[in-house]
Amino acid sequence: MYKKSSLVPMIIMGILFFIFGFVTWLNGSLIPFLKFILDLNEFEALFVTFAFYIAYTVMALPMAFVLERTGYKNGMALGLGVMVIGSLLFIPAATSADFSLFLVALFTLGTGLTILQTASNPYIVLVGPIESAAMRISIMGLINKSAGVLVPILFTALIFSGLGSTETLSQVEIDTLAQRLITPYIIMAVVLTGLIALVKFSSLPELEFEGDDYDRGGILHFPRVVLGAIALFFYVGIEVIAGDTIGMYAQSLDVANATALTSYTMVFMVIGYLIGVAFIPKLLSQEKALMGSAFFGTLFLLGVAFSSTTSHTVSEILWGWSGVATLPDTITFVALLGLANALVWPTIWPLALEGLGKHTAKGSALLIMAIAGGAILPLVFGKLSHISGNMQETYLYGIICYFFIFLYALKGHKISSWKSSANN
Repeated sequence: MYKKSSLVPMIIMGILFFIFGFVTWLNGSLIPFLKFILDLNEFEALFVTFAFYIAYTVMALPMAFVLERTGYKNGMALGLGVMVIGSLLFIPAATSADFSLFLVALFTLGTGLTILQTASNPYIVLVGPIESAAMRISIMGLINKSAGVLVPILFTALIFSGLGSTETLSQVEIDTLAQRLITPYIIMAVVLTGLIALVKFSSLPELEFEGDDYDRGGILHFPRVVLGAIALFFYVGIEVIAGDTIGMYAQSLDVANATALTSYTMVFMVIGYLIGVAFIPKLLSQEKALMGSAFFGTLFLLGVAFSSTTSHTVSEILWGWSGVATLPDTITFVALLGLANALVWPTIWPLALEGLGKHTAKGSALLIMAIAGGAILPLVFGKLSHISGNMQETYLYGIICYFFIFLYALKGHKISSWKSSANN
């Protein structure tokens, strides 16, 4: 654990977590946009999430070895450099309107974020007492999801400004619309380059690990990490489904400004993080917060599946003050999933990493690999939705995700060894 003042690490981590959110939640707007300009179906469109999130699984362990050699600080600078390359790859992708190039660019961005996430999350967990780690991660989540609130609004304003109805665009106009992606990603590349200098020349300390609690072989000998990774797999899957399919679902219901709706899910996530900052650990333990997340997530999924696609009663109650009370209730329940999801990531990380000591980098890598849930489960969701022709009922499959999260909160994080688990 880092013993000195945590102010500098927290400020730098806050900047990085804003970038994580900006890049990650841009996908929620990118999916309906690419679906339109490239004429994709639901299954094809969700390859956006697959290409982005599968990078976490493919690259996490290699990046853990890189971090062990370069150190966490240099590793984060390297990750930002890879993201610069990924941003610039959007230029040929947008120019050619080639979906495969978009996927390569997204995979490259995901690779850079893999390095950053593997390095940064242990900083937040270990920079202070383990009991309050969820509170610190919640602060980072507030920053992350604030970017998630802003980016769909900015994307819609920048890309669709000056356009009339998209239904009447010619193919030439659609190709021109695709090229509007170039400027935002050039700006992103410039900002990321500046952040490389910030990280490289900052006073950000290297993590110093105390001796680990257990003398074991590989990281797979730690049940709480392995089971935590499984729980995170399901969590990231349902989080991405909530944030990245809301626009496509709204598009299917002919809701206006569908590309901006990821912001609404992010608003509820921000509220959830505020709850975490205010109540963990003084009034709410990390375990109970995780159980509550699973319970409310299941409740909101039932709301998505069984509420009206035309009625606005719930929306009027929640959004009446904001001018968006005309959203169908089923869309509002998708947005509410953000509230249920907010505290899952902040609570699983400290529960899973406790006592790992020198194994922390590999434990972090294993947890980062679980982000593959964001690649695989939305793709499964898209396929099931395409086959059934009923996206609303397809959301019910997400209950499986919350079931595994609940099991980890109830017992999984308490298992200290596979042997003791078998005996129980």
